[in-house]
Amino acid sequence: MPRDGFELLRAVAAGDQQAFADLYDAFSAAVYGVVLRMVEKEEVAQEVLQDTFVKVWRNAQGYDPDKGRPFTWLVNIARNTAIDALRSAALHKAEAIRPIDKHVYRLGEDTLNTDLAANDVRAVVGRLRNEHRELIEMAYFQGYSQQDIADRTGLPLGTVKSRTRAALLDLRNQLKDHS
Repeated sequence: MPRDGFELLRAVAAGDQQAFADLYDAFSAAVYGVVLRMVEKEEVAQEVLQDTFVKVWRNAQGYDPDKGRPFTWLVNIARNTAIDALRSAALHKAEAIRPIDKHVYRLGEDTLNTDLAANDVRAVVGRLRNEHRELIEMAYFQGYSQQDIADRTGLPLGTVKSRTRAALLDLRNQLKDHS
């Protein structure tokens, strides 16, 4: 009898390899889809997916069912892993180019606290109006494009764009107050 994600993660946390295989079978295709939308290259998406499930195996005991559903937890791990892969690729590319402004002092740079933890950002996003929070979560935490969001919500693309812009302005103001 198939087990749900909660049961599978509990079993994975206890070291159950079959539960891990079942978890992979149940969620890997959906997680891969999210990752592929973010990285846009199949070979990178496959590596990110593998790294994601290695992290799941190693950190399953850290899953807290009170903080979200198993799929959400898996997607957050995948999203962070994809971002790391994109940053790493960008860093390698930047190292090859070596721009001169890397060594130049910059005035007037945005001083937003870059040390905000992911939980802090989620807490601030959680204070947005529902219509704004939903768009930000879909775009930035789930990796959907604005067109994907329009398709999924049934909103016109222009409405998605204007609400996303308003949400980002609201988020910027709240983050200024948060730092």
